[in-house]
Amino acid sequence: MTDLIAMGIEAKAASRKLATLTTAQKNGALLAIADEIEAQADVVLAENEKDIADGRARGLTDALLDRLLLTEARVAGLAADARKIADLPDPVGVELESRLLSNGMRLSRRRIPIGVLGVIYEARPNVTIDIATLSLKTGNATILRGGSETLRSNLALVQVIQAALAKVGLPETAVQYIDNPDRELVAQLLRLDEYVDMLIPRGGSGLHKLCKEQSSIPVITGGIGICHLFVDETADLDNAVDIVENSKVQRPSVCNSLDTLLVHPAIAQDFLPRAAIRLAQSGVELRATGEAYDILYSHQHEAEVVPAGPEDFDQEWLSLILGVHLVADVDEAIAFIQAHTTEHTESILTNDWQNATKFVNELSSSAIFVNASTRFNDGGQFGLGAEVAVSTQKLHARGPMGLEELTTYKWIGYGDGHVRP
Repeated sequence: MTDLIAMGIEAKAASRKLATLTTAQKNGALLAIADEIEAQADVVLAENEKDIADGRARGLTDALLDRLLLTEARVAGLAADARKIADLPDPVGVELESRLLSNGMRLSRRRIPIGVLGVIYEARPNVTIDIATLSLKTGNATILRGGSETLRSNLALVQVIQAALAKVGLPETAVQYIDNPDRELVAQLLRLDEYVDMLIPRGGSGLHKLCKEQSSIPVITGGIGICHLFVDETADLDNAVDIVENSKVQRPSVCNSLDTLLVHPAIAQDFLPRAAIRLAQSGVELRATGEAYDILYSHQHEAEVVPAGPEDFDQEWLSLILGVHLVADVDEAIAFIQAHTTEHTESILTNDWQNATKFVNELSSSAIFVNASTRFNDGGQFGLGAEVAVSTQKLHARGPMGLEELTTYKWIGYGDGHVRP
C-alpha cells in the first residue's frame, strides 16, 4: 500500500538536506542524472514501448500517443536538458535586496527553496525529468504523480534519477513517485499540507478544477492553453503563413500550439486560401464561421473545412484542428480573445506598431508575442532551461515556471543588541 504520509515525512527530511547543498553539489547531481539517462536509455525506451502498446490498445488518440512517446532523440534530449539546467545560474542564496534601516539594523531579502513540491501530471514522461532536475537545482524535494497511461515510463525515469542521487550521496527520497494509479491517492495528496508546500497540476481542466476546489495546499494552475493568433490588415502574408503553420503544426499536442486563428477581413480573401493550402499539407481541419467559412469552402479541395460549432472557440484542441474567425479590427480581436482565452498565449502579426502596442497592453495572458509563433511560450525557448509548468494564474508565478519560480525568500536582519522601542 502507498503510504503518502511516510512519503511526505521523507520528502520533508530530504528537502532540508537539499536546502543546504552548494551549487556545485546540486550540479553534480544533475550531471549524474544526465549520465544515468544515457546509460539506461534502452531500459527507459523498452518501458515506454510497453506504455505505447497499451495506449494503442486502449484507443488513445494520436495526439496523446505523441505526448507519451519517447524516442532515442527525445531521451537524448532529456539528458541534454539536465546538463543545461546544471549550466544555469543558481537562484538559491541570491540576495534580492539589502538596506540599512534608520535604527542601524541591516535588513536583506534572500532566495530560498520552497521546500516540497507535489506535481500531478498526465501523459508526458519528459515532465518527470523536467520537474526533478529543476527542483533539485533549486533545493526542492518532489512527490510526483503521473498518469496511468505512462506509469512504466515514469517509474523507469524515477529509478534513473534515484540511482543517480545515490551515486552522489544524496537522499533518493528527494524525488519520489506515487506508483499506485488509484485516484484516491490524488485526493490524499491534495490534503498533505503538513509536508507539501506547493502543488502544481499539469493536465486538463478537470484536474485543475479538482485541485483548486479540494487542495489544502497552495496551488499553481496553468498549462491549459486556448491560444489565439490575430493576423491584421498590415501583416506580411508570406511570414504569416509560415508562423500560422509553425504555431499549429509543429507539435499540435502541446499547450502552446495554436487553437484559434483570427483574421482581418481586408486580407481574408488573399490570406485564408494560402494558409489553407499550407495547412492542408499536414492534414489540418479548419472550423470556420460566417465569411471565413465561405472563403475557405470555395477552396475545400485544398483543406477540410467545416462550420464552427458554438463550443469550438472554447476548445484546447491538442490536435490538427484549427478554429478560424474574422474580426473587424484589433479591438474586436482583443474582445474575442478576452471572451475565450485561458490566458496562456496570444500573438499578433502586424506591421502597425499601434495595433501591436494595443494588443500587448490590453491582453493579460502569460505570454504575448508580436510577429512570432505561439510555440515560443516555453521554458527552454525563454532560456530557463526547462519548465515545471506554464502558469496562467497571476500570483507568485506567471508563464513558464523555471528556477526562480521554484523559490521563495526570507528576510534576514543583522542587529547589534537591537530592541524594538
